[in-house]
Amino acid sequence: MAGNEIRTEPSLPFPPQRERPMLVAEGLHKSFGRRQVLRGVSLEVLSGQVISIIGPNGSGKSTFLRCLNLLEQYQQGRVFLDGQEVSSGKPQNHHPGRAERAAARRLRCRMGMVFQHFNLFPHMTVMQNVSAGPLHVLKMPPREAAAVAEAALRKVGLWEKHPCDPATLSGGQKQRAAIARALAMNPEILLLDEATSALDPVMTKEVFRVVRQLAAEGMTMLLVTHDLDFARAISDRVVFMDAGLIAAQGEPDYIFGQRPTESIRQFLSAAD
Repeated sequence: MAGNEIRTEPSLPFPPQRERPMLVAEGLHKSFGRRQVLRGVSLEVLSGQVISIIGPNGSGKSTFLRCLNLLEQYQQGRVFLDGQEVSSGKPQNHHPGRAERAAARRLRCRMGMVFQHFNLFPHMTVMQNVSAGPLHVLKMPPREAAAVAEAALRKVGLWEKHPCDPATLSGGQKQRAAIARALAMNPEILLLDEATSALDPVMTKEVFRVVRQLAAEGMTMLLVTHDLDFARAISDRVVFMDAGLIAAQGEPDYIFGQRPTESIRQFLSAAD
């Protein structure tokens, strides 16, 4: 859909928020060379909310997540976490210094990331994968790091696989191990980027059960997903992105039931 069509669509109403948001993104712009991927994305997330981000391929969903925890540097805008500014836009040719790189590492401890393709270290056991962050990044003593890793693996139902190599796991088990690895860092927010798109339906259900449990426990989460049924079932709010903008957002019944804009109607009709 052309960008000028997105601009003509009104922002959808959402109930006013009285408490201070956990996460605020203000006017994020991101380009790769001359290609503009994000064109002024702003979003507020309250503590304990589960926000699903949906939209067509190429709309900027994954790039937005990666900008939030500085896996990608954006050019304009700011990000706040729990009221504190944690990043701001930099020119495309900016080379971060040592202090900026350290700040980015600290930010990633606070915003855990789960990727589509697991990114487990193949030469390490499941236990070693999950305990690596607490041990080497948080500088925990080995026994404490091992206890944290065990608790995370038990939470995702994978403790019995702790001595195994990742290659011996199913896709669903690998993704649960990746979630455990993120949880072991005790993040304030969990970002999940297409965490089930590489899985078959049975393995997808394994991961969904874990995400549902985390939501019930009050974990703040942002999920990029193409699984619209799951987005509708688990989300407090659904954000629809198109052409580098948030074209609409609202409660699941509003987005999926009323299909309030033409871009949403086209996207959901294609997915039916």
